Amino acid sequence: MNVNRRNMRIRMIRVVGVCGVFLAAAFLPNVKAQNPPPPHGRFGGSHFGGAEPFSGGKVVTGAPYSAQAVTEHIQTLADGNIIHTTTTANVYRDSQGRTRREGEIGAIGPWATQGGPRKVIFIADPVSGLIHTLDPDTQVAQERSFRAHGGAWKDAETHRQKPENPNVKTESLGTQVIGGVTAQGTRMTHTIPAGRIGNQAPIVITTERWYSPDLQTEVMRKQSNPQYGTTTFQLTNIVRAEPDAGLFQVPPNYTIKSAGPPPDNARPPEAPTEQ
Repeated sequence: MNVNRRNMRIRMIRVVGVCGVFLAAAFLPNVKAQNPPPPHGRFGGSHFGGAEPFSGGKVVTGAPYSAQAVTEHIQTLADGNIIHTTTTANVYRDSQGRTRREGEIGAIGPWATQGGPRKVIFIADPVSGLIHTLDPDTQVAQERSFRAHGGAWKDAETHRQKPENPNVKTESLGTQVIGGVTAQGTRMTHTIPAGRIGNQAPIVITTERWYSPDLQTEVMRKQSNPQYGTTTFQLTNIVRAEPDAGLFQVPPNYTIKSAGPPPDNARPPEAPTEQ
């Protein structure tokens, strides 16, 4: 009985970790560039690298849009029970490269004890050099510096320097229209050999990503991992038009408080596409 409880607790911790990664993807601001990163991100582990808005490169200008970012996670437990979670965020980007994310957090994990879901808004403004985290309940905006090019964030260069992994295979999926925009598809298959992590048989993890050259962001990403289940991210209801400029400004009735600069060795949260 104790063993069963322990195994169930471990599974739940893993699920919370996966969902937490995607909550970060849905709600954290666009502090990294939005060019297509190498397809080496991980779901369910430490990060979902490369999903916009955390793609390495430059701030995207001249490609405004708004959309809904939907992340769905499905995990089937050994006893047949199914854990199914969905998170949704509204995302915006204007022609100047400013981004906004708004959604609710609090339904799962460590946020579950804080009185239920809470709306949170993130505004990243490379023009002013500031990022604001807005709490509509308290009408307080936490302010910190915008750093699009941190020295520890050079993921693309790091990946280029790594030797080719024989256990990772990448293939092109061609192009298709997703959410009304043309996207280029790539599938990465990562095989963990038997015995590598105590596994009796090989573990095969597949990641499929669809990147829009026009929007310079991923519009869909799906990963199937036997350890954590299947997680899918997709931009829906995409509108390719200039969002209202007021969306990227802190309302005048908010109190602005300094959150301080991020540590020099800090790595940005990785995890959407959207952006």
